[in-house]
Amino acid sequence: MRWALPLAALIGAVLIGVVAALLTWTRPGALAPPAVGAPVAVYLLDNGFHTDLAVPRAALERRGGPFGQAVATLAPGEWILIGWGDATFYVDQSPISDRLPDGARAFFRPGNPSVLMLDPEAQDPRDRYTANRRATLSLTPAAFDRMAGRIEASLDLSHGAPRVAAARPGDDARFFAGRDTFSILHLCNHWTAGVLNAGGVTVRPARSIFSAEVMRSARAAELDRTAPRA
Repeated sequence: MRWALPLAALIGAVLIGVVAALLTWTRPGALAPPAVGAPVAVYLLDNGFHTDLAVPRAALERRGGPFGQAVATLAPGEWILIGWGDATFYVDQSPISDRLPDGARAFFRPGNPSVLMLDPEAQDPRDRYTANRRATLSLTPAAFDRMAGRIEASLDLSHGAPRVAAARPGDDARFFAGRDTFSILHLCNHWTAGVLNAGGVTVRPARSIFSAEVMRSARAAELDRTAPRA
Protein backbone atom coordinates (compact mmCIF):
# COMPACT_ATOMS: atom_id res chain seq x y z
CA MET A 1 0.00 0.00 0.00
CA ARG A 2 2.86 2.40 0.80
CA TRP A 3 3.93 2.18 -2.85
CA ALA A 4 0.45 2.88 -4.20
CA LEU A 5 0.56 6.66 -3.80
CA PRO A 6 4.06 7.16 -5.32
CA LEU A 7 3.14 4.83 -8.20
CA ALA A 8 -0.11 6.70 -8.86
CA ALA A 9 1.76 10.01 -8.76
CA LEU A 10 4.35 8.66 -11.20
CA ILE A 11 1.66 7.45 -13.61
CA GLY A 12 -0.12 10.79 -13.35
CA ALA A 13 3.10 12.68 -14.04
CA VAL A 14 3.81 10.50 -17.09
CA LEU A 15 0.32 11.05 -18.45
CA ILE A 16 0.61 14.81 -17.95
CA GLY A 17 3.95 14.72 -19.74
CA VAL A 18 2.51 12.76 -22.66
CA VAL A 19 -0.43 15.16 -23.02
CA ALA A 20 1.88 18.18 -22.81
CA ALA A 21 4.17 16.67 -25.44
CA LEU A 22 1.23 16.04 -27.79
CA LEU A 23 -0.15 19.54 -27.36
CA THR A 24 3.21 21.16 -28.08
CA TRP A 25 4.26 18.74 -30.84
CA THR A 26 5.11 20.86 -33.88
CA ARG A 27 5.62 19.68 -37.45
CA PRO A 28 7.71 22.20 -39.41
CA GLY A 29 6.72 22.96 -42.98
CA ALA A 30 8.93 21.72 -45.77
CA LEU A 31 11.85 23.97 -46.64
CA ALA A 32 11.03 25.95 -49.74
CA PRO A 33 13.44 26.08 -52.68
CA PRO A 34 14.18 29.47 -54.23
CA ALA A 35 11.01 30.97 -55.68
CA VAL A 36 10.66 30.60 -59.45
CA GLY A 37 7.55 31.92 -61.18
CA ALA A 38 4.55 33.91 -60.03
CA PRO A 39 3.10 33.05 -56.58
CA VAL A 40 -0.27 31.34 -56.23
CA ALA A 41 -2.79 32.83 -53.78
CA VAL A 42 -4.57 30.17 -51.70
CA TYR A 43 -7.16 30.97 -49.03
CA LEU A 44 -7.92 29.04 -45.86
CA LEU A 45 -11.58 29.45 -44.90
CA ASP A 46 -13.00 28.79 -41.43
CA ASN A 47 -16.72 28.52 -40.63
CA GLY A 48 -16.10 28.13 -36.91
CA PHE A 49 -15.59 24.37 -36.75
CA HIS A 50 -14.57 23.21 -40.27
CA THR A 51 -11.89 24.46 -42.64
CA ASP A 52 -11.83 24.54 -46.46
CA LEU A 53 -9.32 25.78 -48.99
CA ALA A 54 -10.09 28.09 -51.90
CA VAL A 55 -7.70 27.59 -54.82
CA PRO A 56 -7.59 29.24 -58.27
CA ARG A 57 -9.04 26.79 -60.76
CA ALA A 58 -6.56 27.79 -63.47
CA ALA A 59 -3.61 26.78 -61.29
CA LEU A 60 -5.07 23.31 -60.71
CA GLU A 61 -5.90 22.76 -64.37
CA ARG A 62 -2.42 23.87 -65.44
CA ARG A 63 -0.92 21.36 -63.03
CA GLY A 64 -2.87 18.53 -64.65
CA GLY A 65 -2.72 14.98 -63.30
CA PRO A 66 -5.68 13.19 -61.70
CA PHE A 67 -6.47 16.23 -59.56
CA GLY A 68 -6.59 18.48 -62.62
CA GLN A 69 -8.76 15.90 -64.39
CA ALA A 70 -11.25 15.97 -61.53
CA VAL A 71 -11.37 19.77 -61.57
CA ALA A 72 -11.95 19.80 -65.35
CA THR A 73 -15.21 17.86 -64.88
CA LEU A 74 -16.73 20.51 -62.60
CA ALA A 75 -19.21 23.24 -63.48
CA PRO A 76 -17.76 26.69 -64.33
CA GLY A 77 -16.16 28.74 -61.57
CA GLU A 78 -12.81 30.51 -61.24
CA TRP A 79 -12.26 29.22 -57.72
CA ILE A 80 -12.43 25.69 -56.33
CA LEU A 81 -13.40 25.15 -52.71
CA ILE A 82 -11.66 22.04 -51.40
CA GLY A 83 -12.68 20.14 -48.31
CA TRP A 84 -12.42 16.66 -46.88
CA GLY A 85 -14.56 14.59 -44.56
CA ASP A 86 -16.52 11.45 -43.77
CA ALA A 87 -18.17 9.95 -46.84
CA THR A 88 -21.66 10.02 -45.28
CA PHE A 89 -21.74 12.71 -42.59
CA TYR A 90 -19.93 15.31 -44.69
CA VAL A 91 -22.34 15.00 -47.61
CA ASP A 92 -25.57 14.92 -45.59
CA GLN A 93 -27.20 18.32 -45.06
CA SER A 94 -30.11 17.30 -42.85
CA PRO A 95 -30.40 19.06 -39.43
CA ILE A 96 -27.49 18.23 -37.14
CA SER A 97 -29.90 17.04 -34.45
CA ASP A 98 -31.01 14.26 -36.79
CA ARG A 99 -27.42 13.20 -37.47
CA LEU A 100 -26.02 12.81 -33.98
CA PRO A 101 -25.90 8.97 -34.11
CA ASP A 102 -24.14 9.11 -37.47
CA GLY A 103 -21.77 11.72 -36.08
CA ALA A 104 -20.85 9.34 -33.26
CA ARG A 105 -20.24 6.63 -35.84
CA ALA A 106 -17.98 8.90 -37.88
CA PHE A 107 -15.98 9.93 -34.82
CA PHE A 108 -15.53 6.67 -33.00
CA ARG A 109 -15.68 3.86 -35.55
CA PRO A 110 -12.26 3.39 -37.11
CA GLY A 111 -11.73 3.21 -40.85
CA ASN A 112 -14.67 5.27 -42.15
CA PRO A 113 -14.47 6.02 -45.91
CA SER A 114 -13.74 9.61 -46.84
CA VAL A 115 -14.58 11.98 -49.68
CA LEU A 116 -12.81 14.97 -51.17
CA MET A 117 -15.18 17.86 -51.90
CA LEU A 118 -14.50 20.02 -54.95
CA ASP A 119 -16.93 22.91 -55.28
CA PRO A 120 -16.60 25.47 -58.13
CA GLU A 121 -17.23 29.08 -57.14
CA ALA A 122 -17.38 32.17 -59.35
CA GLN A 123 -17.09 34.68 -56.51
CA ASP A 124 -13.71 35.71 -55.11
CA PRO A 125 -13.30 34.28 -51.56
CA ARG A 126 -12.55 37.76 -50.21
CA ASP A 127 -16.02 38.84 -51.27
CA ARG A 128 -17.74 35.96 -49.48
CA TYR A 129 -15.68 35.45 -46.34
CA THR A 130 -14.89 38.17 -43.81
CA ALA A 131 -11.28 38.83 -42.83
CA ASN A 132 -11.65 36.96 -39.53
CA ARG A 133 -12.82 33.85 -41.40
CA ARG A 134 -10.01 33.62 -43.92
CA ALA A 135 -6.23 33.58 -44.16
CA THR A 136 -4.16 34.19 -47.26
CA LEU A 137 -1.14 32.16 -48.34
CA SER A 138 1.00 33.33 -51.23
CA LEU A 139 2.71 30.11 -52.31
CA THR A 140 5.64 29.65 -54.63
CA PRO A 141 4.88 27.34 -57.56
CA ALA A 142 6.94 24.59 -55.89
CA ALA A 143 5.07 24.94 -52.58
CA PHE A 144 1.74 25.00 -54.40
CA ASP A 145 2.68 21.83 -56.29
CA ARG A 146 3.51 20.06 -53.00
CA MET A 147 0.19 21.17 -51.51
CA ALA A 148 -1.77 20.08 -54.57
CA GLY A 149 0.12 16.78 -54.57
CA ARG A 150 -0.95 16.13 -50.97
CA ILE A 151 -4.57 16.80 -51.91
CA GLU A 152 -4.28 14.56 -54.96
CA ALA A 153 -2.88 11.80 -52.75
CA SER A 154 -6.23 11.76 -50.93
CA LEU A 155 -8.11 10.74 -54.07
CA ASP A 156 -9.04 7.10 -54.53
CA LEU A 157 -7.48 6.22 -57.89
CA SER A 158 -7.98 2.47 -57.59
CA HIS A 159 -10.23 2.59 -60.68
CA GLY A 160 -7.57 4.44 -62.66
CA ALA A 161 -9.08 7.91 -62.35
CA PRO A 162 -10.93 10.05 -59.79
CA ARG A 163 -14.54 8.98 -59.32
CA VAL A 164 -17.51 10.86 -57.93
CA ALA A 165 -18.86 9.12 -54.85
CA ALA A 166 -21.70 11.55 -54.08
CA ALA A 167 -23.41 14.75 -55.20
CA ARG A 168 -26.22 16.86 -53.80
CA PRO A 169 -29.28 17.84 -55.88
CA GLY A 170 -29.03 21.41 -57.10
CA ASP A 171 -25.44 21.76 -55.84
CA ASP A 172 -22.38 22.05 -58.07
CA ALA A 173 -20.16 20.47 -55.42
CA ARG A 174 -18.90 16.99 -56.18
CA PHE A 175 -17.59 14.54 -53.60
CA PHE A 176 -14.83 12.34 -54.96
CA ALA A 177 -14.02 9.00 -53.34
CA GLY A 178 -11.05 9.28 -50.99
CA ARG A 179 -8.34 6.87 -49.94
CA ASP A 180 -7.82 8.30 -46.42
CA THR A 181 -10.04 7.23 -43.53
CA PHE A 182 -12.00 9.43 -41.14
CA SER A 183 -12.17 9.12 -37.35
CA ILE A 184 -11.58 11.12 -34.16
CA LEU A 185 -7.86 10.58 -34.80
CA HIS A 186 -8.03 12.05 -38.31
CA LEU A 187 -10.71 14.70 -38.68
CA CYS A 188 -11.30 17.27 -41.41
CA ASN A 189 -9.13 19.88 -39.71
CA HIS A 190 -6.30 17.37 -39.25
CA TRP A 191 -6.45 16.75 -42.98
CA THR A 192 -6.36 20.46 -43.81
CA ALA A 193 -3.40 20.95 -41.47
CA GLY A 194 -1.57 18.17 -43.31
CA VAL A 195 -2.26 19.84 -46.65
CA LEU A 196 -0.99 23.18 -45.36
CA ASN A 197 2.08 21.47 -43.94
CA ALA A 198 2.86 20.02 -47.36
CA GLY A 199 2.80 23.58 -48.68
CA GLY A 200 5.34 24.75 -46.11
CA VAL A 201 3.15 25.76 -43.15
CA THR A 202 4.30 24.75 -39.67
CA VAL A 203 1.44 23.04 -37.79
CA ARG A 204 0.72 21.49 -34.40
CA PRO A 205 -1.01 18.21 -35.38
CA ALA A 206 -2.64 17.35 -32.04
CA ARG A 207 -4.16 20.81 -31.63
CA SER A 208 -5.40 20.82 -35.22
CA ILE A 209 -8.58 19.09 -34.14
CA PHE A 210 -9.91 22.67 -33.90
CA SER A 211 -10.41 24.93 -36.90
CA ALA A 212 -9.08 27.90 -34.91
CA GLU A 213 -5.73 26.15 -34.53
CA VAL A 214 -5.50 25.49 -38.26
CA MET A 215 -6.31 29.14 -38.87
CA ARG A 216 -3.63 30.19 -36.35
CA SER A 217 -1.05 28.11 -38.23
CA ALA A 218 -2.02 29.67 -41.55
CA ARG A 219 -1.97 33.20 -40.15
CA ALA A 220 1.49 32.60 -38.74
CA ALA A 221 2.63 31.69 -42.26
CA GLU A 222 0.73 34.43 -44.07
CA LEU A 223 3.06 36.14 -46.49
CA ASP A 224 0.72 38.43 -48.37
CA ARG A 225 -2.66 39.55 -47.06
CA THR A 226 -3.31 41.52 -50.24
CA ALA A 227 -2.47 38.94 -52.87
CA PRO A 228 -3.57 40.02 -56.37
CA ARG A 229 -6.91 38.68 -57.50
CA ALA A 230 -6.74 35.80 -59.96
